[in-house]
Amino acid sequence: MNAMIFAAGLGTRLQPYTNNKPKAMVELAGRPLLAHCIENLLKYSFKRIVVNVHHFADQIIEFLNQQDYPNVEIIISDERNELLETGGGLAKAAPLFIPNQPVLICNVDILSDLDLTKLIAYHETNNALATLAVRDRSTSRYLLFDNTNRLSGWTNISTGEIKEARPLTGEEQKLAFSGIHVVSPELFPLITEKGKFPIIQLYLRLAQQHLIKGFDHSDGYWMDVGKPEQLKQAEIDFFQKNS
Repeated sequence: MNAMIFAAGLGTRLQPYTNNKPKAMVELAGRPLLAHCIENLLKYSFKRIVVNVHHFADQIIEFLNQQDYPNVEIIISDERNELLETGGGLAKAAPLFIPNQPVLICNVDILSDLDLTKLIAYHETNNALATLAVRDRSTSRYLLFDNTNRLSGWTNISTGEIKEARPLTGEEQKLAFSGIHVVSPELFPLITEKGKFPIIQLYLRLAQQHLIKGFDHSDGYWMDVGKPEQLKQAEIDFFQKNS
């Protein structure tokens, strides 16, 4: 099976750490976030991991060249010419995946104890085109799911904006995207967007006619370390867990 790590972002929220390095190389407990992400994936049976790069891309490539990760092939998706956002990044990486196999996607700045085996099994059992890990947490932007956990829309509660993928009843559950998702290989021929675009835009369009599911993992650990204060809290959590 395939995995992809989104590591190409500018990391502006994580400044000043990212003034001279990509956020993938920012350290947590003395080791780069990218290393933590890869080693979590190695607990599962992924055969190929694609890492997209843009900001200080050479540092990521040099780091990976120095590593010896067993039983997995790691391939770079090079976005140095243009940062393509999450949707465009996935579309560009499509030819690099093992054909006809699902792809597990994760952001490099997300830490979670989510059991990826359960996420993938849920995805396959439901025969979904994509399955998004989601949580009941406070944020300004939510995905909207019906009572079968089917993606129906999106809302920004700060602005009142709503994007409807399927007819809304007003009883949808609001859940926040965790930056971890699985897509079936059948998704790639359905991508018509070009250039840079966010992946949620793609999911909302496809949800009009295809099954996009949510997988609620609200009961587990999750942390976005995209800001300095979050990174510091993750350091505390890491050492408490391993003490």
